[in-house]
Amino acid sequence: MKWDDFRRSDNVEDAGPGGGGGGMPFGGGFRLGGGAIIAIVVISLLLGKNPLEILSLLDGSGTAPTQSSVQAPAGPAAQNDPQVDFVRAILGDTEDFWTAELARYGKQYQKPKLTLFQGGVNSACGFASTAMGPFYCPGDQHVYLDLNFFRELSQKFGAPGDFARAYVIAHEIGHHVQNQLGLMGDRQGFSGGASERSKNAQSVRIELQADCFAGVWGHSAQQRGALDTKDIDQGLAAAASVGDDRLQKQAQGYAVPESFTHGSSEQRVRWFKTGLSTGDLRRCDTSS
Repeated sequence: MKWDDFRRSDNVEDAGPGGGGGGMPFGGGFRLGGGAIIAIVVISLLLGKNPLEILSLLDGSGTAPTQSSVQAPAGPAAQNDPQVDFVRAILGDTEDFWTAELARYGKQYQKPKLTLFQGGVNSACGFASTAMGPFYCPGDQHVYLDLNFFRELSQKFGAPGDFARAYVIAHEIGHHVQNQLGLMGDRQGFSGGASERSKNAQSVRIELQADCFAGVWGHSAQQRGALDTKDIDQGLAAAASVGDDRLQKQAQGYAVPESFTHGSSEQRVRWFKTGLSTGDLRRCDTSS
């Protein structure tokens, strides 16, 4: 992937190490170790729950922390780190693309912050650990990323390469685009009185749309000569590697489609390819 010429974003910040040396701090000094964190994540996947929702119940109050109480101060990211430079380049290119793309529809794009962390981080959506992977929090409009996830993406999930890493960032930025367009609010409203199965199905549609939005940005990068066929294959491998069916089979040996919250490997690849091949935001309607 040819990303050297991408503009570097100034919206990448570093929250530093968190979580108390691998444990997760909660009210009263209670901590969860790494094994407990992984167990909660696996159980959440099986139940179709958001791990942040379950973990937030452990803060002693039964509710997720508020934005004002959890927003940790973050400083500028180290610009001489090659991985940070890559993140700044990809984020900068998504900023330029989505600013121009949403302007075509009469919308103003508000650039999100991308917070790098190690081990765990506080956000307006609650406390999250590295085990949960990258995520977007609509409450503070931040993308959160532990750079160690890129190593896991390559070694554990078998999806190496620059465009595989770029897909991860672009997917989370896709959620920010949804938030800008009011689609996140629609999801939250739908989930209020819906059954668990309906919530999961709606969550899948939202996640697949973010995959499609990531592909729309990827289409632009390809048109500008930043991607070749090998890069595309790497991105598609990354999308397939994080399908619910593959993750559940790795965790328990079989998949439970009713509990999917992000979509199967086939679905994630298909919608990512839709965005890549068309470059058309309007083709990302996963609800129809």
